[in-house]
Amino acid sequence: MDLILTVAEVTAPVFILAAIGFAWVRAGFDYRMEFVTRLAMTISLPSLIFVTLMQTEIDPKALTTVSLAAVVAYAGVTLAMWLLALAFRLEMRTYLAPLIFGNTGNLGLPLALFAFGSDGLGYAVVIFAIMAVYSFTAGIWLVSGGGSLVKVVKEPLVAGTLLGALFLWQGWHTPEVVTNTLKLLGQIAIPLMLLTLGVAVARFRPQHLGRAAVLSLIKFAACTAIGWAAARWFGLPPVAFAVLVLQVSTPVAVTSYLLAEKYGADSEAVAGLVVASTLISVLGLPAILAAVM
Repeated sequence: MDLILTVAEVTAPVFILAAIGFAWVRAGFDYRMEFVTRLAMTISLPSLIFVTLMQTEIDPKALTTVSLAAVVAYAGVTLAMWLLALAFRLEMRTYLAPLIFGNTGNLGLPLALFAFGSDGLGYAVVIFAIMAVYSFTAGIWLVSGGGSLVKVVKEPLVAGTLLGALFLWQGWHTPEVVTNTLKLLGQIAIPLMLLTLGVAVARFRPQHLGRAAVLSLIKFAACTAIGWAAARWFGLPPVAFAVLVLQVSTPVAVTSYLLAEKYGADSEAVAGLVVASTLISVLGLPAILAAVM
């Protein structure tokens, strides 16, 4: 009973905030998705990542091990989802990237923070950064047919990650006034991302939800197993173990829909994956937390 209560206390705020975003749109109020997403990805989230890395007290060697485990896990996920797409005869340009890349920002970061505190968030931002770099290179290449390393370096969240890693490595700290400013900017990232997730689910009118549900269930099971295997293979400590499994198991990201829309892939199919996988995560992610806590 205590475990159920603990898991509920961790997950409830995450899904309540998403539900508020959902209700906001359904009530007819305006929500400028493009503006909010750009604000979060350009200013708030890079600030959160930079400050978290700069102030983390996690052993840099442990972060290196987690990074390697995350790379191996995503390699395994890529192979598994490619085989899944082949088995279902899916169009690779539309389906492969959404099946690989999870919602490590909107859901993974807040869950790690609420469940495991600052240490959990430190591990989570590292895994999120690895996924983001992979997404901005291979992900865009899959959807659009072209990618660029220059685009990756120019992304503010990648720059924030690299700068934060440098400060962590060197033991540097920004002046207090700068740190406090970046903290304030970073604090709005998680609420904004959760509200945006709810707004996106409310606005989507996906088709073929039956197939999307089947694919999402397979994705969730496969990603959980792969994340678990990678964490065990690298002998990660309990918090890092749990965070890696959570991050790899997150549902299809809203950004996958935005990329599909931008590059002319089947955005309605991707919308179905976002909705189905997010609904599955309402039960799936708490179940993972219950297993690892």
